[in-house]
Amino acid sequence: MSGTFSADVSGANAFSVFAHEWRNRMGETFALAPFRRTTVSGFSARSRGFRVRDMMFNRFQTAAALRTGGRRVGADDHVRLWIVHRGAWRFGEPGGAEHTAPAGRLLVQTGSLSHFSAAPRTVVQVLVLPAAEVRPQRAGPASRPADTAEVRLLTAHATMVGRMLDRLGPAGTDAARSTLAELARAAAGGGLDDVEPLLSPALAQAARDLADRRLTDPALSPSALARELNVSPRTLQRAFAREGRPLSSYIRRRRLEEACRALVAPHRRMTVTEIAARWQFADSGHFARAFRKYYGRTPTDYAVTAARETDAT
Repeated sequence: MSGTFSADVSGANAFSVFAHEWRNRMGETFALAPFRRTTVSGFSARSRGFRVRDMMFNRFQTAAALRTGGRRVGADDHVRLWIVHRGAWRFGEPGGAEHTAPAGRLLVQTGSLSHFSAAPRTVVQVLVLPAAEVRPQRAGPASRPADTAEVRLLTAHATMVGRMLDRLGPAGTDAARSTLAELARAAAGGGLDDVEPLLSPALAQAARDLADRRLTDPALSPSALARELNVSPRTLQRAFAREGRPLSSYIRRRRLEEACRALVAPHRRMTVTEIAARWQFADSGHFARAFRKYYGRTPTDYAVTAARETDAT
């Protein structure tokens, strides 16, 4: 069983809508936990995820505090990787042990839970998979930083799977699942085999995500991204070679796209020279040549044409 899940709910009957959609998409293997009445009555959340074979991934954002209660949560033969982006995620284990994962941490936990809870406005990603796939090296939960190269690759790959799963055939679904398992092992164990071919799409996506956040940074380069992702420049180069376009070309294209948006922005305040400098072109001449090659006209001509079209409408 595989498929995607999406919900953005609030107000009356929000929890019922969420629970119905979850059951239809995730099935009994990943049954929704029983929540306390206060959580159900004030439920407001945004969730995006998928199930691929015997694994489940979900990005969950809650507006209000939530807490489960009543009985154990989850299966004993599953391992869970929680990646906390904002707020705090807490859970208890049978026997009374309590654990908290604050923002910026990855928490790896095996077996069932007595309960879990989240602070208001918490944003967390969770991957659930068979415990045999990860083979934890020690008893009890393990906590690691969430900004490691391995975690970035895991979340980048999961994002791609969520976008494409409904269009994948059996072979593609198997490959997506295998790569999730490989990256989960790397994230949980703190190591990565960076020459594994199946990891190339995730590595390329992680590099694109990092590049998109640093387009105005003069230090942005393929080698800088390789260092940040903890792989060799050659490994990163091979990942993009499989896609038929080098990383440097991606960076150039994205800078041109952002510069183009700035050119046609309403009430634009920056000059062409300032736009060129912001997106790290050597000078306005260099920017004009690159822009014309990509868009077929100079930056000034493009901006004038866009303004006329806007006025005409």
